Amino acid sequence: MLVPSKAELFFLLQSNSDTVFAAVVSIGVIFFLSGILRRFSSEKSSIPGRLGLPFVGETLSFLSATNSTKGCYDFVRLRRLWHGRWFKTRIFGKIHVFIPSTEGAKTVFANDFALFNKGYMKSMADAVGKKSLLCVPQESHKRIRRLLSDPFSMNSLSMFVQKFDKILSERLKRMEEDGKSFVVLDFNMKITFDAMCDMLMSITDVAQLEQIERDCTAVSNAMLSFPFMIPGTRYYKGVKARNRLMKTFEEMIARRRSGKEMPEDFLQSMLQRDSYPANEKLDDSEIMDNLLTLIIAGQTTTAAAMMWSVKFLDDNREAQDRLREEQLEILEGKSDGYLLTLEDLHDMSYASKVVKETLRMSNVLLWYPRVTLEDCTIEGHEIKKGWHVNVDATCIHYDPANYKDPMQFNPSRFDEMQKPYSYIPFGSGPRTCLGMNMAKVTMLVFLHRLTSRYTWRVDDPDTSLEKKSHIPRLRSGCPITLKAIKD
Repeated sequence: MLVPSKAELFFLLQSNSDTVFAAVVSIGVIFFLSGILRRFSSEKSSIPGRLGLPFVGETLSFLSATNSTKGCYDFVRLRRLWHGRWFKTRIFGKIHVFIPSTEGAKTVFANDFALFNKGYMKSMADAVGKKSLLCVPQESHKRIRRLLSDPFSMNSLSMFVQKFDKILSERLKRMEEDGKSFVVLDFNMKITFDAMCDMLMSITDVAQLEQIERDCTAVSNAMLSFPFMIPGTRYYKGVKARNRLMKTFEEMIARRRSGKEMPEDFLQSMLQRDSYPANEKLDDSEIMDNLLTLIIAGQTTTAAAMMWSVKFLDDNREAQDRLREEQLEILEGKSDGYLLTLEDLHDMSYASKVVKETLRMSNVLLWYPRVTLEDCTIEGHEIKKGWHVNVDATCIHYDPANYKDPMQFNPSRFDEMQKPYSYIPFGSGPRTCLGMNMAKVTMLVFLHRLTSRYTWRVDDPDTSLEKKSHIPRLRSGCPITLKAIKD
């Protein structure tokens, strides 16, 4: 065995000084970073998980999941496999805890504003605006919600139901007569958008609708993105689109105040309060931010849920046949050219269960984000002030403890009462989704027209999800071909 002399060792070190220096520095950096990782990953908490480096954390993994055909919830699913039902992570610099239980959901929803406040990512808050109902603090939230609520009550939706039914029946008929395959998601996005813009602002001009829709899509796409104003990025395009929309809304408000336009709609009802006391009206920025919020939230979630209803019913013919039987009974005694009423929708018992089961399984709102306002404990787990807690609706809706065979589409499960906080597609408590009733009636009208007048064939069975979407949607959009039911 050859043993190098001291002189040989000195010569080797001197000859490779750069390599040795780089190795020493690398080892030092590794130990330094390891110390940071240990320090940030071992914060006092009983909740397992991986926080990683400050700010970065697991953000790249989250964005990678969002950019995959498995969807952003795959990020959550994997960590639950690694760490257990409760876990924490760090996304965009914030610590997030995912809450998987009905008891945890009850704690958060029942203490909204007291222990928790809304907690959206910066990109999402920048997209909808700081005066949006989704982002405002408690003192503004109650006033804004109260003033926005009346147009979305069941009584106020009577006119909307008939307008939407008329548009829908005409467009479905054109699609069937054309005889070609069409993408349900695109169809639903367009029809819900047109109906929302008509109800909110009486906009029916095709060119203006197309421009507003393009900008709303850009804003929606920016909701899960790095919040850096770099030209060409989704965030940059979304902010620019938002600025254009605000200008459009400003011009519309100015025309109405000058008396050039005075249609009866949601916007006009807000402007009629101009002379009211401050606590009984919305200022212009509140009106505009919430117009944008209502359009995006009402269009994207409802259109996606309607798409999933087509997919689920196609996969479950027994449920489809039972639904069609009920809807054909609604048709009896109706004359040609009839339009649905709220009374008709109240008679759709099984259809209502189909809507519920679709919302349970599709989870168009994957989780509900909140920020902790002070240190607290949820089911024995320490939660620090400033942490984000996400009520995981998807986990709760798929929990076998809450639903037998949770992955099976079974509307009849809603024949029975559900455990409190086990069904939360619209959230719960003071922040329950404002558009809940509108979403329900929109889906009921859609299901009636689809199943009472047509059968359909799904032309692409691919179950992959759309990339870069904060709402789970089929990548294919669920293309179908309609066939009219003969009288």
